[in-house]
Amino acid sequence: MDETTGTPLTDEPALPGFAAAPAAATAYRVLARKYRPRSFDDLIGQDAMVRTISNAFEAKRIPQAWMLTGVRGVGKTTTARILARGLNYELPGNRDAGPTVRMPELGVHCQAIIDGNHIDVIEIDAASNNGVDNIRQINDAVRYAPVSARYKVYIVDEVHMLSTGAFNAFLKTLEEPPPHAKFVFATTEIRKVPVTILSRCQRFDLRRVPADKLVAHLSRICALEGVAAEAEALASIARAAEGSVRDALSLLDQAIAHGAGRVTADTVRDMLGLADRAQVIDLFEAVMGGDVPAAFAAMRVQYEAGADPALVLTDLAAFVHLVTRLKLVPEAAADPSLTEVERVRGAQFAKSLKVGTLSRAWQMLTKAIPEVQAAGRPLAAAEMVLVRLCHAAELPSPEEALRILREGRPLAPEGKGAPPAPPLRSSPSTGPAGSLAMARAEPLSPRPEPAPGPRLRRFEDVVALAGEKRDIGLKVALERDVRLVRFEEGRIEFALEPGGSSTLANDLSRRLSEWTGTRWVVALSSEPGAPTLWSQRQALERDRKSNAAGHPLVQAVLATFPGAEIVDVRQRATEPADAAAEILGEADAEAARETEADDDL
Repeated sequence: MDETTGTPLTDEPALPGFAAAPAAATAYRVLARKYRPRSFDDLIGQDAMVRTISNAFEAKRIPQAWMLTGVRGVGKTTTARILARGLNYELPGNRDAGPTVRMPELGVHCQAIIDGNHIDVIEIDAASNNGVDNIRQINDAVRYAPVSARYKVYIVDEVHMLSTGAFNAFLKTLEEPPPHAKFVFATTEIRKVPVTILSRCQRFDLRRVPADKLVAHLSRICALEGVAAEAEALASIARAAEGSVRDALSLLDQAIAHGAGRVTADTVRDMLGLADRAQVIDLFEAVMGGDVPAAFAAMRVQYEAGADPALVLTDLAAFVHLVTRLKLVPEAAADPSLTEVERVRGAQFAKSLKVGTLSRAWQMLTKAIPEVQAAGRPLAAAEMVLVRLCHAAELPSPEEALRILREGRPLAPEGKGAPPAPPLRSSPSTGPAGSLAMARAEPLSPRPEPAPGPRLRRFEDVVALAGEKRDIGLKVALERDVRLVRFEEGRIEFALEPGGSSTLANDLSRRLSEWTGTRWVVALSSEPGAPTLWSQRQALERDRKSNAAGHPLVQAVLATFPGAEIVDVRQRATEPADAAAEILGEADAEAARETEADDDL
């Protein structure tokens, strides 16, 4: 008491010009702590884990250690405390009762465990206690019986942060702990935990909480807090939390403060920098319709309202995924996390758009979002993405493009500015099976006769035999470094390419003698010899592409799609040989027929 003024003294003096703080001010508790689950009944979205633990407790099959893993905020540490409470649950006068998951009221040890100050429940942060000495202290203390509880429980959070030496020091104690000791580990990086530790624990993967359950949980908390919240706002918070209950409650806390006690969709969008869902759907409609000015206007409106261009594209990709789901699985419309506008308009788009169009838009967005995030001018980068999407929305599918080209019609619709494709003249031997075949007469691979003693009639048979014997180095050298001069059974003469191995002749002679059981003479020649097999194949491939490029339908495709190129030429199994001869040229067809005749001999 101040003797001069008669006012009570406070522990901390007030700043000049400010009133002193009340002596017994009540500290505010954030929602994530205030509504932290205290029993297994309070956990949401983890029914499988609760059922397993309940059965284990009832059957008295309690392991010595649990490993809890999952993303941040799904309740790993909270579950560890509830486990410790269930292991030590005891009502006054009923000490003989064993572990249980049914805890209708606080027991003797419950409040101390919930508050984190029970003497027999030790919580350790492995991020700051990750050395061998810390584990040695646990090994020394675990031998002593609990002071008052049934079990001594060690809760190790972020266990993946322990050093290698600390993990090794834990192995013996973890495998053979005293009967009164239990361990509960929690981690977000399960892959960093050694398998020797995992094999000694019973593992539970805590799942992300589904959006519908998260929305119901947030709605229940808002009712308890007396806060008015819109369903769309809670759905936006649930989507942003991505299955993390703690993140969702933190965002709800922030939204209540941002909206002065009222949670609305507008305040949540402003707080998170999100785009309006209705405007995102309008943007989607403009993009799918190929309307670039409308798409630019929709993006500009959201950007001026404070939305991040990368987040707008992310929401656009999410709506593309939603429309695809509604098209393939119409029952997805019953998802309670969807707003009414998403449900109604998404179903409309699902009926009118094709899966190929949606899949193409998804691929373009997933590749473009990182570009926009890294761009120096995000809005400009996002607008260029919209241009690509609008242009791609007008393009036909590959099947439609082939049908249009066969019919001689232009690919682009009228008024879009794309040059029409030149009309095609049908060829007598080019039907539906032969159009755009880009056929290829495959060189028939020589098949060596089965061992023992295969007969090698051609040099190609020698190369095939090297491949059959898995001598890849020799096979590659024969294809790339050998210019054949003469070949007959038992004797080979060839010239070497520059850079070829000088021991190739001796190596080939030795290998052939081993594989065929007869003596082969292999000699180097000073004559130039024929081109290598690899050079011959390259020349044949160039001829195929050149012949295919001369086909009128292929020319139409190349003219319609600037920048396109012929990557490979293949022959369709259903095509007659005459069609292949027309596209490839008579020379190639004659060579293929000669090869077939040689094989038939």
